[in-house]
Amino acid sequence: MLSSILDALKVPELRKKILFTLAILALYRFGAYVPVPGIPFHEFATAFSDTGVAMTMLDLFTGGALSNFSVFSLGIMPYITASIIMQLMQGVIPAVGRWAREGDAGRRKITQVTRYLTLGLGLINAIGYLLLFKSPAYGVVFSPEVPEIVTDLIIVFTLVAGTAFIMWMGELITQRGIGNGMSLIIFVSIVSRVPSAIFSSVNLTADMGMGIALTILIVAVVLVCIPLIIFVERAQRRIPVNYAKRVQGRKMMGGQSTYIPLKVNAAGVIPIIFASCIIYFPAQLAAIFNVDWLTGFADAVSTGWVNWILTVLLIVFFAYFYTSMVFNPEETADNIRKQGGFIPGVRPGTATVTYIKNVINRVTLPGGLFIACIAVIPTIIFFFTGNQLIQAFGGTSILIMIGVALDTMSKIESQLKMHNYDGFFK
Repeated sequence: MLSSILDALKVPELRKKILFTLAILALYRFGAYVPVPGIPFHEFATAFSDTGVAMTMLDLFTGGALSNFSVFSLGIMPYITASIIMQLMQGVIPAVGRWAREGDAGRRKITQVTRYLTLGLGLINAIGYLLLFKSPAYGVVFSPEVPEIVTDLIIVFTLVAGTAFIMWMGELITQRGIGNGMSLIIFVSIVSRVPSAIFSSVNLTADMGMGIALTILIVAVVLVCIPLIIFVERAQRRIPVNYAKRVQGRKMMGGQSTYIPLKVNAAGVIPIIFASCIIYFPAQLAAIFNVDWLTGFADAVSTGWVNWILTVLLIVFFAYFYTSMVFNPEETADNIRKQGGFIPGVRPGTATVTYIKNVINRVTLPGGLFIACIAVIPTIIFFFTGNQLIQAFGGTSILIMIGVALDTMSKIESQLKMHNYDGFFK
């Protein structure tokens, strides 16, 4: 591992990308501590410490920016929500579906619409947070020296600008850095909460020795689970494909055997992120409208048995949904037929399509259930123990961190292979 990192730093082009990515992420973390103008910081921090479960989880995905009421308080959630909407629209609106099949030109159109939708959602969230924090639940009072309407406009504009800036930084990392920018921003937001969670876990009980022992036990369990998660993340179901021999000119073509690699968890961390956004969307609505029954509903779906059941169902659903979006059995079967290939024991055409679909369905279900269990079980334990370290190191957090880390390492490895260096994966 260490030698691969040193090799990556030896390649000038790769070194620039890594340093650029780290610089952007450092800028993001700096912005998480810059409060919006006019906010009474200490009074707000005291009021936020007594907030509900839903707001606590939203704060986790912003890396503490929400509890600081910083310029990045909205985090990456508006962009993720906009991306979910655009993904769903591909199967509902024919024009959006055509864009998805048009290649780079279509993707640029989808990206542009996603940006505008992100700003719209950011504006709604910004107004909602402002109204929530001015309510009696938080009691934020601005300075009387500046007209309140002016302060409100400045705060809303700052929050929306912060969302646009986060979106821009994520796209910069994707284009000029290493890895997926949005995923890395979520990764950094989650990791940044770990040190404070460890401190909280140590001091959870009156007996510090017991707290230290419990913290060590939790970390040990996490370290044991990481190899298992990596194994499932990289596991594949390989469908064998044979190519018949044929004569083309004076050359003998074909006669080879290969396979179609179907990952057990083809969707990666996408189902976790999408499910989390939908589950905590009521919390965002509660922040906007500040209605008691909506706040109660948001807290109900954010914790307890309702949250656990919804999480499992949504993760499995999005595992199937995203896999169907990125893998087309009809197109795959058609390409195999055109190249003179066939799956042993399966007739070409419709039978091949059906066979591939059945394999995908059989493989996706255990993959979806696995990541659902990893996401839900730590949440159940946290519900009964209240240990903040379990929340920070929960299944959702672990899967996101491992998934993003593996994806980033794979991209670095591909760059290393181009320069004849060994990669991370042997």
